Amino acid sequence: MKQISYIHDFEEWERTFIFSHQIKVRFSETDMFGHLNNTVPFVYFEEARIEFFKNIGFMQKWTDRLSEEIPVVADLQCDFLHQVFFGEQLSLYVKVHHVGNSSVDLHYMAKKDNGTVAFVGRGRMVQISKKTGKSVPWNDEMRQTLIRLQSSTT
Repeated sequence: MKQISYIHDFEEWERTFIFSHQIKVRFSETDMFGHLNNTVPFVYFEEARIEFFKNIGFMQKWTDRLSEEIPVVADLQCDFLHQVFFGEQLSLYVKVHHVGNSSVDLHYMAKKDNGTVAFVGRGRMVQISKKTGKSVPWNDEMRQTLIRLQSSTT
């Protein structure tokens, strides 16, 4: 397996995921060779990330019409390990890797039904003000939730 800069011990890293979301590869997501288009994992990361944030109660806060904060993607990367084809079922895993003042670094792993890891990724999300566009620190409750999730995966 190729060396991935944000994964030091792949087996240990893989074992520490606790949240997953199921995704089935649609025909429209494949290219003329029948395998998953290289842009689609980023859409899958978004879908799994939203479900993850719903699961921990953050999306409900951010989508409330009175909320002053929203999350934005600061960076996102994907490393492809195995091809994925139309009709395959993937488990898209998400975990907290690092908690910053107003940001969180998330890691992703897509696993096929046979246990093969198809692709992995990471990305930094930042909570910002809708009015100013500047970063907004996590409140105590959100920070504690993220830290708890981070420590449960290390």
